[in-house]
This record gives sequence, structure tokens and C-alpha cells, in this order.
Amino acid sequence: MSAVDIFWWVAMPYLALGIFVVGHIWRWRYDQFGWTSRSTQLQERRLLKWGAPIFHYATFAAIGGHVVGILVPESFTSWLGISEHAYHLFAATAGTVAAVLVIAGVVVLALRRLLVPRVRSTTSPVDWATLVLLLVIILTGILPTAVNLVGAGYDYRTTVGVWFRGLFIGRPDVAAIAGAPLIYQIHATAAWVIWAAWPFTRLVHAWSYPLWYLWRPYVVFRSKRARPVTEPGTGGRKWRKIGVPY
Repeated sequence: MSAVDIFWWVAMPYLALGIFVVGHIWRWRYDQFGWTSRSTQLQERRLLKWGAPIFHYATFAAIGGHVVGILVPESFTSWLGISEHAYHLFAATAGTVAAVLVIAGVVVLALRRLLVPRVRSTTSPVDWATLVLLLVIILTGILPTAVNLVGAGYDYRTTVGVWFRGLFIGRPDVAAIAGAPLIYQIHATAAWVIWAAWPFTRLVHAWSYPLWYLWRPYVVFRSKRARPVTEPGTGGRKWRKIGVPY
């Protein structure tokens, strides 16, 4: 185990997590007006209508697959009575579908930024770097998944998963990840890089989902047109405007 391995698989993950946390705090304190996805819906809607939902929902599915595949140990699924063959078949099938949809979403959004002049003019170098990182993560994630679908593949749960879970208890197994195939190492490295870059990109909008809409009070509207209404005890009719917001 070399000093490079220690830096790459121990120091870099913790450094990326530190930048992720501190960077978000800094961004929130000093750049709240920039805390947005910088939507380009006004510039182009047709491609965005298809690309954005596909990318977002497929990404949620891929994240869920990573949680089950890496954070949940093999011993737990065995305890539930799920055989390794059944687990890998389900994980490979679901992972491939999710990855294909993520790629489709990224390709649509990338082509939209490349081919639509008004959208391209609002795209910064940071946006392009983020898209490239996402493509690297997606491609290096789907290739091993596809291999696992057609063959035995590589059991990442007993190596990469052990190293990753060890990071959260301060005892990462460097030998486990250092001996993993190169494509898994590239996948993990690109993931840490994008975690470090996250606070400085438009990805921060992921934490600004307007959940408060679920419990906000109703908005009452009145219209500008007047109509006659009969008020109790008046014996006559009065005109009242309705529909104008209070």
C-alpha cells in the first residue's frame, strides 16, 4: 500500500467531503442569489420537457441502487433470504435501465445546450465540466453493470463496498479499492471530484426543492369585475369586486 493509495483512497474522499460541506455553507452565505439552477426554460422548452424529467428520475433510481449496492452489506441481503444470483440479476437489470435513461437525459440536455444558440450562450465552462464529469460517472458505472448482466462480473460489494462503508467509521480498507478493476477506481474518483465541485455549480439547486409548497396557505383571489350581491339585512343589492388577490 503506497503513499499514493493512501492519498487517493483516504485523503481525497475526506477532502472532497470537507469541500462539499464548507463549500455549501460559503455559497449559501455569500451567493444566495446564485443558488439556482439558472433555468433556461424561456430559451427552449421542447427538449427540456423531455430531457430534464428523464435525467432527474433516472438519477434518483441510480442513487437508490448505489445505496442498496454499496451501503447495504452482503450479509444483510443474505439474512433476508436473497441469494447472490437473484440480487445481482435484479441489480444489473435495474441498474442498466436506470443508467440508460440517465445517459439519454444527459445526451438530450447536452445536445440542447450545444445546438440551441440561446441556451448555448447561457452555458458556462463550469456547466460543460459538470456535464463531462456526469458522463464519466455514468459510463464507468453502466459498463460494469452491463458486464454483470451477461456474466459473473466483479463482486464490488465485498471490495468497493467495504472500502466505502469504512470511510464513515474512519477505517477505510484501502487494499480493497486499490485492488479493484480500473473502471471502478475511475468511477469512484470521478464521483469524489463531482462531490467537491458540487457547491460551485448549479447542482446546488438539488437542495432547494420547494417542500414548503405542501403546507403553504391557500392564496385567495378576487376578480376585478363587479357583480351584484345581496347582503343580509340590507334589503337591497350592492356591488362587490371579487377575484383580486388580497
